Amino acid sequence: QLQLVESGGGSVQAGDSLRLSCAVSIPTVTALPMGWFRQAPGKEREFVAAINRNGGRTSYGDFVKGRFTISRDPAKNTVYLQLNTLQPEDTAVYYCAADSTIRAGLPVKYDYWGQGTQVTVSS
Repeated sequence: QLQLVESGGGSVQAGDSLRLSCAVSIPTVTALPMGWFRQAPGKEREFVAAINRNGGRTSYGDFVKGRFTISRDPAKNTVYLQLNTLQPEDTAVYYCAADSTIRAGLPVKYDYWGQGTQVTVSS
């Protein structure tokens, strides 16, 4: 079964940046629509960003406001989430997820989920 492994989280100060990675551990013949979510303690899981198969289409949660960028490396079958100007309210576990349907557009469902990587931002 397809496996997703997140990495790149850590503890940083407000204003710092991180780049999260989501690696597909089992090689696939084609890219899949992918997304990032986050969940803070006591809160529901929140949509962060999504990207289509070829990287030409992206979408972001309303809170992102240009600070985050999703991208992908087809050669490595890896999706990235660049987190800039991090704020304490960005503290959460960040999860990547994949839509198993080979569609041209953005994800419409998420069938595979990673275990998450912790991002902690101090003021």
